[in-house]
Amino acid sequence: MKKLTFLPWIFLLCALVEAHAQQRPNIVLILADDMGYADLGCFGSEIETPNLDKMASEGIKMTNFYNASRCCPSRASLLTGLYPHQAGIGDMMNKRPFPAYQGYLSRDAITLAELLKTAGYGTYMAGKWHVGQEKENWPLQRGFQRYYGLIDGANSYFENRPYRPKQTLTIALDNEAIVPPKDYYSSDDYTDYAMTFIGEHLQTKKKDPFFLYLAFQAPHWPLHAKPQDIAKYRGKYMEGWEAVREKRFQKQQRLGILPPTTKLSEMDTTLRNWNDCSWEEKVKWDEKMAVYAAMVDELDQNVGRLVDYLQSKGQLDNTVFIFLSDNGASNETISNAGFTAEIRAANEFPASHPRSFTAYGAEGAAVSNTPFKKFKHWEFEGGNATGFIAYGPKYLQGGKQFDMPAHLIDIMPTLAQWSGASYPKNYAGNTIKPMEGLSLLPLWTEEQRDMDREICFEHEGNKAVRKGRWKLVSSYPENRWYLYDIEKDRSETVDLSASFPKVYREMVQRYEKWAKRVGVIPYEQLAQKKGNTRYE
Repeated sequence: MKKLTFLPWIFLLCALVEAHAQQRPNIVLILADDMGYADLGCFGSEIETPNLDKMASEGIKMTNFYNASRCCPSRASLLTGLYPHQAGIGDMMNKRPFPAYQGYLSRDAITLAELLKTAGYGTYMAGKWHVGQEKENWPLQRGFQRYYGLIDGANSYFENRPYRPKQTLTIALDNEAIVPPKDYYSSDDYTDYAMTFIGEHLQTKKKDPFFLYLAFQAPHWPLHAKPQDIAKYRGKYMEGWEAVREKRFQKQQRLGILPPTTKLSEMDTTLRNWNDCSWEEKVKWDEKMAVYAAMVDELDQNVGRLVDYLQSKGQLDNTVFIFLSDNGASNETISNAGFTAEIRAANEFPASHPRSFTAYGAEGAAVSNTPFKKFKHWEFEGGNATGFIAYGPKYLQGGKQFDMPAHLIDIMPTLAQWSGASYPKNYAGNTIKPMEGLSLLPLWTEEQRDMDREICFEHEGNKAVRKGRWKLVSSYPENRWYLYDIEKDRSETVDLSASFPKVYREMVQRYEKWAKRVGVIPYEQLAQKKGNTRYE
Protein backbone atom coordinates (compact mmCIF):
# COMPACT_ATOMS: atom_id res chain seq x y z
CA MET A 1 0.00 0.00 0.00
CA LYS A 2 2.86 2.37 0.74
CA LYS A 3 4.04 2.07 -2.86
CA LEU A 4 0.72 3.48 -4.06
CA THR A 5 1.41 6.78 -2.29
CA PHE A 6 4.07 7.50 -4.89
CA LEU A 7 1.63 7.25 -7.80
CA PRO A 8 0.15 10.77 -7.48
CA TRP A 9 3.66 12.21 -7.53
CA ILE A 10 4.55 10.18 -10.60
CA PHE A 11 1.41 11.38 -12.37
CA LEU A 12 2.19 14.97 -11.37
CA LEU A 13 5.76 14.68 -12.62
CA CYS A 14 4.57 13.28 -15.95
CA ALA A 15 2.05 16.09 -16.25
CA LEU A 16 4.72 18.70 -15.57
CA VAL A 17 7.05 17.16 -18.16
CA GLU A 18 4.26 17.15 -20.75
CA ALA A 19 3.29 20.74 -19.88
CA HIS A 20 6.89 21.87 -20.33
CA ALA A 21 7.02 20.19 -23.74
CA GLN A 22 3.80 21.92 -24.76
CA GLN A 23 5.07 25.33 -23.61
CA ARG A 24 7.83 25.17 -26.18
CA PRO A 25 6.40 26.17 -29.54
CA ASN A 26 6.42 24.29 -32.76
CA ILE A 27 8.58 26.33 -35.13
CA VAL A 28 7.88 26.85 -38.84
CA LEU A 29 10.62 28.66 -40.77
CA ILE A 30 9.51 29.66 -44.28
CA LEU A 31 12.03 30.89 -46.85
CA ALA A 32 11.14 32.43 -50.21
CA ASP A 33 13.64 32.36 -53.09
CA ASP A 34 14.60 35.58 -54.91
CA MET A 35 11.56 37.47 -53.60
CA GLY A 36 12.02 41.23 -53.63
CA TYR A 37 11.40 43.57 -50.70
CA ALA A 38 8.16 44.89 -52.24
CA ASP A 39 6.60 41.61 -53.45
CA LEU A 40 4.17 41.04 -50.56
CA GLY A 41 1.04 43.11 -50.06
CA CYS A 42 2.16 44.07 -46.55
CA PHE A 43 5.40 45.44 -48.02
CA GLY A 44 3.83 47.40 -50.88
CA SER A 45 2.76 44.96 -53.59
CA GLU A 46 -0.44 44.71 -55.59
CA ILE A 47 -0.01 40.91 -55.59
CA GLU A 48 -2.61 39.11 -53.48
CA THR A 49 -0.89 37.65 -50.41
CA PRO A 50 -3.67 37.58 -47.78
CA ASN A 51 -2.18 34.84 -45.62
CA LEU A 52 1.21 36.45 -45.13
CA ASP A 53 -0.43 39.88 -44.85
CA LYS A 54 -2.56 38.53 -42.00
CA MET A 55 0.52 37.17 -40.26
CA ALA A 56 2.19 40.57 -40.61
CA SER A 57 -0.80 42.53 -39.30
CA GLU A 58 -1.35 40.19 -36.35
CA GLY A 59 2.31 39.46 -35.70
CA ILE A 60 5.71 41.12 -36.04
CA LYS A 61 6.98 42.94 -39.11
CA MET A 62 10.65 43.91 -39.37
CA THR A 63 11.57 46.51 -41.97
CA ASN A 64 15.38 46.46 -41.66
CA PHE A 65 16.08 42.75 -41.89
CA TYR A 66 19.06 41.56 -43.94
CA ASN A 67 20.10 38.39 -45.73
CA ALA A 68 23.39 37.50 -47.44
CA SER A 69 22.30 38.64 -50.95
CA ARG A 70 22.54 35.22 -52.68
CA CYS A 71 20.96 31.77 -52.38
CA CYS A 72 23.76 29.58 -50.96
CA PRO A 73 25.36 32.08 -48.55
CA SER A 74 21.98 33.08 -47.14
CA ARG A 75 20.91 29.50 -46.54
CA ALA A 76 24.23 28.71 -44.89
CA SER A 77 23.90 31.69 -42.58
CA LEU A 78 20.25 30.99 -41.81
CA LEU A 79 20.90 27.36 -40.92
CA THR A 80 23.98 27.96 -38.75
CA GLY A 81 23.70 31.38 -37.12
CA LEU A 82 27.10 32.24 -38.59
CA TYR A 83 28.27 34.48 -41.38
CA PRO A 84 28.40 32.52 -44.66
CA HIS A 85 32.20 32.36 -44.72
CA GLN A 86 32.29 30.87 -41.22
CA ALA A 87 29.79 28.23 -42.36
CA GLY A 88 31.96 27.23 -45.34
CA ILE A 89 29.87 28.86 -48.08
CA GLY A 90 31.35 32.32 -48.58
CA ASP A 91 30.48 32.07 -52.27
CA MET A 92 28.26 29.38 -53.81
CA MET A 93 28.65 25.58 -53.92
CA ASN A 94 32.03 26.02 -55.59
CA LYS A 95 34.75 23.78 -54.20
CA ARG A 96 37.73 26.01 -53.54
CA PRO A 97 40.86 25.38 -51.44
CA PHE A 98 39.85 27.73 -48.63
CA PRO A 99 37.81 26.77 -45.53
CA ALA A 100 35.47 29.73 -46.01
CA TYR A 101 34.73 28.63 -49.59
CA GLN A 102 34.57 24.84 -49.42
CA GLY A 103 31.07 24.81 -50.94
CA TYR A 104 29.12 22.93 -48.26
CA LEU A 105 28.19 23.44 -44.61
CA SER A 106 31.16 23.24 -42.28
CA ARG A 107 31.25 20.54 -39.62
CA ASP A 108 32.34 23.09 -37.03
CA ALA A 109 28.94 24.72 -37.45
CA ILE A 110 25.82 23.20 -35.92
CA THR A 111 22.61 23.55 -37.92
CA LEU A 112 19.22 24.61 -36.61
CA ALA A 113 17.99 21.06 -37.12
CA GLU A 114 20.92 19.55 -35.22
CA LEU A 115 20.49 21.98 -32.34
CA LEU A 116 16.72 21.62 -32.05
CA LYS A 117 16.95 17.85 -32.27
CA THR A 118 19.14 17.88 -29.14
CA ALA A 119 16.27 19.72 -27.42
CA GLY A 120 13.76 17.02 -28.34
CA TYR A 121 12.26 18.58 -31.44
CA GLY A 122 11.21 16.59 -34.47
CA THR A 123 13.06 18.13 -37.42
CA TYR A 124 11.66 18.23 -40.94
CA MET A 125 12.45 20.00 -44.19
CA ALA A 126 10.69 20.43 -47.51
CA GLY A 127 12.05 22.49 -50.39
CA LYS A 128 15.30 23.82 -51.79
CA TRP A 129 18.49 22.78 -49.97
CA HIS A 130 21.41 24.32 -51.95
CA VAL A 131 24.10 24.07 -49.27
CA GLY A 132 25.78 20.80 -50.20
CA GLN A 133 25.68 18.76 -53.38
CA GLU A 134 27.13 15.43 -52.25
CA LYS A 135 24.90 13.06 -50.29
CA GLU A 136 27.05 13.27 -47.17
CA ASN A 137 26.01 16.94 -46.98
CA TRP A 138 22.28 16.46 -47.61
CA PRO A 139 19.61 17.43 -45.04
CA LEU A 140 19.38 14.08 -43.24
CA GLN A 141 23.11 14.23 -42.63
CA ARG A 142 22.70 17.73 -41.10
CA GLY A 143 20.03 17.04 -38.51
CA PHE A 144 16.74 16.70 -40.37
CA GLN A 145 14.76 13.51 -39.79
CA ARG A 146 12.69 13.73 -42.98
CA TYR A 147 13.32 15.64 -46.21
CA TYR A 148 11.69 16.19 -49.57
CA GLY A 149 12.80 18.70 -52.16
CA LEU A 150 15.38 20.06 -54.57
CA ILE A 151 19.02 19.57 -53.62
CA ASP A 152 20.18 22.07 -56.26
CA GLY A 153 19.69 25.78 -56.86
CA ALA A 154 16.97 25.91 -59.54
CA ASN A 155 14.73 23.68 -61.62
CA SER A 156 11.47 23.60 -63.51
CA TYR A 157 8.42 23.80 -61.26
CA PHE A 158 6.68 21.08 -63.30
CA GLU A 159 9.40 18.44 -63.78
CA ASN A 160 13.06 17.63 -63.24
CA ARG A 161 14.63 19.55 -66.14
CA PRO A 162 18.40 20.20 -66.32
CA TYR A 163 19.15 23.54 -67.93
CA ARG A 164 22.96 23.61 -68.18
CA PRO A 165 25.21 21.35 -70.28
CA LYS A 166 26.05 18.03 -68.58
CA GLN A 167 23.98 18.99 -65.55
CA THR A 168 22.26 16.61 -63.15
CA LEU A 169 19.51 17.94 -60.90
CA THR A 170 18.24 16.00 -57.90
CA ILE A 171 14.77 15.92 -56.39
CA ALA A 172 15.09 13.77 -53.29
CA LEU A 173 12.93 12.08 -50.69
CA ASP A 174 15.04 11.61 -47.59
CA ASN A 175 18.32 10.21 -48.97
CA GLU A 176 17.14 8.95 -52.35
CA ALA A 177 16.68 10.70 -55.67
CA ILE A 178 13.15 10.32 -57.04
CA VAL A 179 11.19 11.13 -60.18
CA PRO A 180 8.46 13.67 -59.41
CA PRO A 181 4.84 12.73 -60.26
CA LYS A 182 3.15 13.87 -63.48
CA ASP A 183 1.03 16.48 -61.67
CA TYR A 184 4.08 17.92 -59.90
CA TYR A 185 4.19 21.63 -59.06
CA SER A 186 7.00 22.34 -56.65
CA SER A 187 5.30 24.86 -54.34
CA ASP A 188 2.33 22.53 -53.87
CA ASP A 189 4.45 19.39 -53.48
CA TYR A 190 6.77 20.95 -50.92
CA THR A 191 3.75 21.95 -48.84
CA ASP A 192 2.13 18.53 -49.26
CA TYR A 193 5.23 16.80 -47.92
CA ALA A 194 5.60 19.35 -45.12
CA MET A 195 2.09 18.48 -43.96
CA THR A 196 2.80 14.76 -44.36
CA PHE A 197 5.89 15.02 -42.15
CA ILE A 198 3.97 16.96 -39.51
CA GLY A 199 1.17 14.41 -39.63
CA GLU A 200 3.64 11.58 -39.06
CA HIS A 201 5.16 13.51 -36.18
CA LEU A 202 1.79 14.05 -34.52
CA GLN A 203 1.05 10.33 -34.76
CA THR A 204 4.34 9.15 -33.27
CA LYS A 205 5.79 12.04 -31.24
CA LYS A 206 2.81 14.22 -30.34
CA LYS A 207 4.26 15.21 -26.96
CA ASP A 208 7.35 16.65 -28.64
CA PRO A 209 7.38 19.95 -30.54
CA PHE A 210 8.45 20.03 -34.17
CA PHE A 211 10.64 22.24 -36.34
CA LEU A 212 9.72 22.61 -40.01
CA TYR A 213 11.97 24.36 -42.52
CA LEU A 214 9.87 25.05 -45.64
CA ALA A 215 12.15 26.49 -48.33
CA PHE A 216 10.08 27.37 -51.37
CA GLN A 217 11.71 27.45 -54.79
CA ALA A 218 9.38 30.34 -55.70
CA PRO A 219 9.62 32.90 -57.12
CA HIS A 220 13.12 32.08 -58.48
CA TRP A 221 13.29 31.64 -62.25
CA PRO A 222 12.06 29.92 -64.39
CA LEU A 223 8.68 31.66 -64.41
CA HIS A 224 6.21 28.82 -63.88
CA ALA A 225 2.70 29.07 -62.48
CA LYS A 226 -0.73 27.52 -62.91
CA PRO A 227 -3.08 28.95 -65.59
CA GLN A 228 -5.88 29.98 -63.23
CA ASP A 229 -3.49 32.06 -61.13
CA ILE A 230 -1.77 33.64 -64.13
CA ALA A 231 -5.17 34.75 -65.42
CA LYS A 232 -5.73 36.84 -62.26
CA TYR A 233 -2.81 39.11 -63.15
CA ARG A 234 -2.67 39.18 -66.94
CA GLY A 235 -3.09 42.77 -68.14
CA LYS A 236 -2.35 44.36 -64.77
CA TYR A 237 1.20 45.33 -65.73
CA MET A 238 0.53 47.08 -69.03
CA GLU A 239 1.22 50.41 -67.31
CA GLY A 240 4.90 49.55 -67.40
CA TRP A 241 7.65 49.08 -64.87
CA GLU A 242 8.01 52.76 -63.96
CA ALA A 243 4.31 53.13 -63.12
CA VAL A 244 4.06 49.89 -61.13
CA ARG A 245 7.19 50.78 -59.21
CA GLU A 246 5.81 54.22 -58.37
CA LYS A 247 2.53 52.70 -57.13
CA ARG A 248 4.39 50.27 -54.90
CA PHE A 249 6.47 53.09 -53.47
CA GLN A 250 3.37 55.12 -52.68
CA LYS A 251 1.82 52.13 -50.91
CA GLN A 252 5.01 51.57 -48.91
CA GLN A 253 4.83 55.18 -47.76
CA ARG A 254 1.21 54.72 -46.68
CA LEU A 255 2.13 51.55 -44.81
CA GLY A 256 4.93 53.37 -42.97
CA ILE A 257 7.60 50.76 -43.68
CA LEU A 258 10.12 53.34 -44.94
CA PRO A 259 11.52 56.48 -43.31
CA PRO A 260 9.42 59.45 -44.49
CA THR A 261 12.53 61.01 -46.06
CA THR A 262 13.09 57.99 -48.34
CA LYS A 263 13.18 58.67 -52.06
CA LEU A 264 12.47 56.23 -54.85
CA SER A 265 15.85 55.31 -56.31
CA GLU A 266 16.39 55.91 -60.01
CA MET A 267 15.82 53.04 -62.41
CA ASP A 268 18.91 51.30 -63.74
CA THR A 269 20.28 53.40 -66.58
CA THR A 270 20.51 50.34 -68.84
CA LEU A 271 16.71 49.94 -68.86
CA ARG A 272 14.61 51.47 -71.59
CA ASN A 273 11.71 53.81 -71.07
CA TRP A 274 8.41 51.92 -71.17
CA ASN A 275 7.03 54.30 -73.78
CA ASP A 276 9.86 53.39 -76.15
CA CYS A 277 8.85 49.71 -76.16
CA SER A 278 6.79 48.14 -78.92
CA TRP A 279 3.33 46.74 -78.23
CA GLU A 280 4.69 43.20 -78.55
CA GLU A 281 7.43 43.94 -76.00
CA LYS A 282 4.88 45.38 -73.58
CA VAL A 283 2.60 42.36 -73.87
CA LYS A 284 5.56 40.02 -73.36
CA TRP A 285 6.61 41.83 -70.18
CA ASP A 286 3.05 41.92 -68.86
CA GLU A 287 2.88 38.17 -69.40
CA LYS A 288 6.11 37.63 -67.48
CA MET A 289 4.94 39.77 -64.60
CA ALA A 290 1.58 37.98 -64.51
CA VAL A 291 3.37 34.64 -64.14
CA TYR A 292 5.73 36.03 -61.51
CA ALA A 293 2.82 37.48 -59.54
CA ALA A 294 1.03 34.14 -59.76
CA MET A 295 4.09 32.39 -58.32
CA VAL A 296 4.09 34.72 -55.31
CA ASP A 297 0.32 34.30 -55.00
CA GLU A 298 0.67 30.50 -55.07
CA LEU A 299 3.38 30.60 -52.42
CA ASP A 300 0.99 32.55 -50.20
CA GLN A 301 -1.81 30.08 -50.95
CA ASN A 302 0.42 27.27 -49.73
CA VAL A 303 1.24 29.16 -46.55
CA GLY A 304 -2.51 29.37 -46.05
CA ARG A 305 -2.88 25.63 -46.66
CA LEU A 306 -0.25 24.91 -44.03
CA VAL A 307 -1.93 27.22 -41.51
CA ASP A 308 -5.29 25.56 -42.11
CA TYR A 309 -3.72 22.13 -41.69
CA LEU A 310 -2.16 23.07 -38.35
CA GLN A 311 -5.49 24.52 -37.25
CA SER A 312 -7.26 21.28 -38.14
CA LYS A 313 -4.74 19.34 -36.06
CA GLY A 314 -5.09 21.63 -33.05
CA GLN A 315 -1.48 22.81 -33.41
CA LEU A 316 -1.81 26.37 -34.70
CA ASP A 317 -1.98 28.07 -31.31
CA ASN A 318 1.22 26.33 -30.24
CA THR A 319 3.16 27.23 -33.40
CA VAL A 320 5.33 30.20 -34.31
CA PHE A 321 6.16 31.18 -37.89
CA ILE A 322 9.06 33.10 -39.38
CA PHE A 323 8.99 34.22 -43.01
CA LEU A 324 11.70 35.91 -45.09
CA SER A 325 13.54 35.79 -48.44
CA ASP A 326 17.08 34.60 -49.16
CA ASN A 327 18.00 37.70 -51.20
CA GLY A 328 16.57 40.54 -53.23
CA ALA A 329 14.95 40.06 -56.61
CA SER A 330 17.16 38.82 -59.44
CA ASN A 331 18.00 40.61 -62.68
CA GLU A 332 19.33 37.38 -64.21
CA THR A 333 18.22 36.29 -67.67
CA ILE A 334 18.12 32.96 -69.53
CA SER A 335 20.15 33.93 -72.54
CA ASN A 336 23.86 33.22 -72.19
CA ALA A 337 25.97 30.26 -73.25
CA GLY A 338 25.76 28.76 -69.78
CA PHE A 339 22.33 27.38 -70.69
CA THR A 340 21.60 24.56 -73.12
CA ALA A 341 20.31 25.35 -76.60
CA GLU A 342 16.97 23.77 -75.69
CA ILE A 343 16.59 26.03 -72.67
CA ARG A 344 17.61 29.15 -74.60
CA ALA A 345 14.92 28.29 -77.15
CA ALA A 346 12.39 27.81 -74.33
CA ASN A 347 13.28 31.31 -73.13
CA GLU A 348 11.47 32.63 -76.22
CA PHE A 349 8.18 30.86 -75.42
CA PRO A 350 5.36 32.87 -73.82
CA ALA A 351 6.02 32.88 -70.07
CA SER A 352 2.67 31.19 -69.41
CA HIS A 353 3.60 28.17 -71.54
CA PRO A 354 4.43 25.17 -69.30
CA ARG A 355 7.50 24.36 -71.43
CA SER A 356 8.86 27.89 -71.24
CA PHE A 357 12.02 28.62 -69.29
CA THR A 358 12.39 32.34 -68.76
CA ALA A 359 12.97 35.13 -66.23
CA TYR A 360 11.57 38.63 -65.82
CA GLY A 361 14.98 40.35 -65.92
CA ALA A 362 16.07 43.71 -64.56
CA GLU A 363 12.76 45.43 -65.30
CA GLY A 364 10.78 43.02 -63.16
CA ALA A 365 13.45 42.93 -60.46
CA ALA A 366 13.44 46.73 -60.24
CA VAL A 367 9.71 46.56 -59.47
CA SER A 368 10.17 43.77 -56.92
CA ASN A 369 12.95 45.66 -55.12
CA THR A 370 11.08 48.97 -54.82
CA PRO A 371 12.32 51.47 -53.61
CA PHE A 372 15.88 50.17 -53.69
CA LYS A 373 18.56 50.01 -56.35
CA LYS A 374 20.50 46.98 -57.55
CA PHE A 375 19.55 43.34 -57.21
CA LYS A 376 20.42 39.92 -55.82
CA HIS A 377 24.22 39.50 -55.61
CA TRP A 378 24.96 43.16 -54.70
CA GLU A 379 25.15 44.47 -51.13
CA PHE A 380 23.00 47.52 -51.76
CA GLU A 381 19.54 47.29 -50.18
CA GLY A 382 18.11 45.82 -53.38
CA GLY A 383 20.38 42.82 -52.89
CA ASN A 384 20.34 42.15 -49.16
CA ALA A 385 17.15 43.61 -47.66
CA THR A 386 14.13 41.37 -47.14
CA GLY A 387 10.66 41.69 -45.79
CA PHE A 388 10.42 39.76 -42.51
CA ILE A 389 7.39 38.43 -40.63
CA ALA A 390 7.12 36.59 -37.31
CA TYR A 391 3.76 35.26 -36.17
CA GLY A 392 2.48 33.30 -33.19
CA PRO A 393 -0.49 34.70 -31.25
CA LYS A 394 0.30 32.70 -28.13
CA TYR A 395 3.92 33.84 -28.08
CA LEU A 396 4.03 37.26 -29.77
CA GLN A 397 1.89 40.32 -29.19
CA GLY A 398 0.60 41.26 -32.61
CA GLY A 399 0.53 44.37 -34.72
CA LYS A 400 4.10 45.51 -34.07
CA GLN A 401 6.64 46.85 -36.53
CA PHE A 402 10.34 47.22 -35.76
CA ASP A 403 13.09 49.04 -37.64
CA MET A 404 16.04 47.66 -35.66
CA PRO A 405 18.66 46.20 -38.03
CA ALA A 406 18.70 42.41 -37.89
CA HIS A 407 20.21 39.59 -39.93
CA LEU A 408 19.98 35.89 -40.70
CA ILE A 409 22.56 35.25 -37.98
CA ASP A 410 19.87 36.20 -35.45
CA ILE A 411 17.59 33.27 -36.28
CA MET A 412 19.75 30.66 -34.52
CA PRO A 413 19.86 32.45 -31.13
CA THR A 414 16.17 33.32 -31.43
CA LEU A 415 15.13 29.72 -32.02
CA ALA A 416 17.56 28.48 -29.38
CA GLN A 417 15.86 30.73 -26.82
CA TRP A 418 12.36 29.81 -27.96
CA SER A 419 13.11 26.08 -27.84
CA GLY A 420 15.17 26.06 -24.67
CA ALA A 421 18.03 24.44 -26.58
CA SER A 422 21.53 24.82 -25.18
CA TYR A 423 23.99 25.91 -27.85
CA PRO A 424 26.99 23.57 -27.55
CA LYS A 425 30.71 24.16 -27.62
CA ASN A 426 31.17 20.70 -29.14
CA TYR A 427 28.95 18.58 -31.36
CA ALA A 428 29.55 15.25 -33.13
CA GLY A 429 33.25 15.40 -32.29
CA ASN A 430 33.73 18.93 -33.63
CA THR A 431 34.43 22.21 -31.86
CA ILE A 432 31.51 24.49 -32.75
CA LYS A 433 31.95 28.16 -33.59
CA PRO A 434 30.01 30.48 -31.27
CA MET A 435 26.85 32.13 -32.57
CA GLU A 436 27.30 35.53 -34.22
CA GLY A 437 23.79 36.94 -33.81
CA LEU A 438 21.36 38.17 -31.18
CA SER A 439 18.09 36.64 -30.05
CA LEU A 440 15.23 38.77 -31.32
CA LEU A 441 12.86 37.74 -28.53
CA PRO A 442 13.86 40.63 -26.22
CA LEU A 443 12.99 43.00 -29.08
CA TRP A 444 9.70 41.31 -29.92
CA THR A 445 8.45 40.74 -26.38
CA GLU A 446 10.03 43.57 -24.37
CA GLU A 447 10.98 45.99 -27.17
CA GLN A 448 14.64 46.01 -26.14
CA ARG A 449 16.50 47.49 -29.10
CA ASP A 450 20.14 47.45 -30.15
CA MET A 451 20.04 50.04 -32.92
CA ASP A 452 23.81 50.52 -33.03
CA ARG A 453 24.84 46.93 -33.71
CA GLU A 454 27.30 46.03 -36.46
CA ILE A 455 26.33 43.73 -39.36
CA CYS A 456 28.73 42.90 -42.20
CA PHE A 457 28.41 41.49 -45.71
CA GLU A 458 30.61 40.15 -48.53
CA HIS A 459 29.75 38.23 -51.67
CA GLU A 460 32.01 37.89 -54.70
CA GLY A 461 33.75 41.18 -54.04
CA ASN A 462 30.59 43.10 -53.13
CA LYS A 463 30.96 44.43 -49.60
CA ALA A 464 29.04 46.32 -46.94
CA VAL A 465 28.86 47.08 -43.24
CA ARG A 466 25.81 48.41 -41.41
CA LYS A 467 26.20 50.06 -38.02
CA GLY A 468 23.44 52.16 -36.56
CA ARG A 469 22.28 54.77 -39.03
CA TRP A 470 25.26 54.22 -41.33
CA LYS A 471 25.84 51.79 -44.15
CA LEU A 472 29.08 51.51 -46.12
CA VAL A 473 28.80 49.75 -49.50
CA SER A 474 31.16 48.76 -52.30
CA SER A 475 30.44 46.86 -55.52
CA TYR A 476 32.79 44.72 -57.58
CA PRO A 477 34.74 45.46 -59.77
CA GLU A 478 34.42 49.21 -59.08
CA ASN A 479 35.74 48.69 -55.53
CA ARG A 480 34.77 52.17 -54.38
CA TRP A 481 33.16 52.71 -50.98
CA TYR A 482 29.93 54.70 -50.61
CA LEU A 483 28.55 55.89 -47.26
CA TYR A 484 24.81 56.28 -46.68
CA ASP A 485 22.62 57.46 -43.80
CA ILE A 486 20.10 54.63 -43.92
CA GLU A 487 17.82 56.18 -41.31
CA LYS A 488 17.14 59.09 -43.69
CA ASP A 489 18.12 57.61 -47.05
CA ARG A 490 17.03 53.98 -47.08
CA SER A 491 17.28 53.78 -50.88
CA GLU A 492 20.97 54.80 -50.85
CA THR A 493 20.79 57.83 -53.12
CA VAL A 494 23.22 60.32 -51.48
CA ASP A 495 26.86 59.36 -50.86
CA LEU A 496 28.11 61.00 -47.65
CA SER A 497 31.67 59.64 -47.61
CA ALA A 498 33.19 63.09 -48.25
CA SER A 499 30.93 64.79 -45.70
CA PHE A 500 31.71 62.38 -42.86
CA PRO A 501 35.35 61.30 -43.35
CA LYS A 502 35.79 60.08 -39.78
CA VAL A 503 32.73 57.85 -39.99
CA TYR A 504 33.88 56.66 -43.40
CA ARG A 505 37.34 55.64 -42.14
CA GLU A 506 35.91 53.94 -39.06
CA MET A 507 33.45 51.93 -41.15
CA VAL A 508 36.17 50.80 -43.56
CA GLN A 509 38.25 49.63 -40.61
CA ARG A 510 35.29 47.77 -39.18
CA TYR A 511 34.75 45.94 -42.45
CA GLU A 512 38.42 45.02 -42.83
CA LYS A 513 38.58 43.68 -39.27
CA TRP A 514 35.46 41.58 -39.83
CA ALA A 515 36.62 40.27 -43.23
CA LYS A 516 39.89 39.07 -41.73
CA ARG A 517 38.11 37.43 -38.82
CA VAL A 518 35.63 35.39 -40.90
CA GLY A 519 38.06 34.40 -43.66
CA VAL A 520 37.08 36.57 -46.63
CA ILE A 521 39.42 36.12 -49.61
CA PRO A 522 39.80 39.09 -52.01
CA TYR A 523 37.64 38.27 -55.01
CA GLU A 524 40.46 38.83 -57.49
CA GLN A 525 42.32 35.98 -55.80
CA LEU A 526 39.22 33.84 -55.33
CA ALA A 527 38.13 34.12 -58.97
CA GLN A 528 41.38 32.48 -60.07
CA LYS A 529 40.30 29.30 -58.27
CA LYS A 530 36.75 28.91 -59.55
CA GLY A 531 36.57 25.18 -58.99
CA ASN A 532 33.35 23.38 -59.86
CA THR A 533 31.19 26.45 -60.45
CA ARG A 534 27.50 26.28 -59.57
CA TYR A 535 25.32 29.29 -60.17
CA GLU A 536 21.83 30.36 -59.02
